[in-house]
Amino acid sequence: MKERTLHRDDKLKSGSEGSTLVLYNDDINTFDHVIKSLVEVCGHDSVQAEQCALIVHFKGSCEVKMGVPEVLNAMSRSLNAKGLNSIVRSI
Repeated sequence: MKERTLHRDDKLKSGSEGSTLVLYNDDINTFDHVIKSLVEVCGHDSVQAEQCALIVHFKGSCEVKMGVPEVLNAMSRSLNAKGLNSIVRSI
């Protein structure tokens, strides 16, 4: 499978956003690692990434991104490769 670079403005041509990227809590990764990963993979700023990390820690999961399934699946694979636990859900 050929890899391609993800851009922040990748969108489905129809403009609809039909999925969410959900990040789950674990007892292994540090807050700093989670925040850094969300900034690198999802394009969050540091404040948004920190807020998502806190929500994941206290609630068990957080929808960290909405968008096109193909783009979110690539982001999920990248987060999972960094040792985080994420999935893509249809909405």
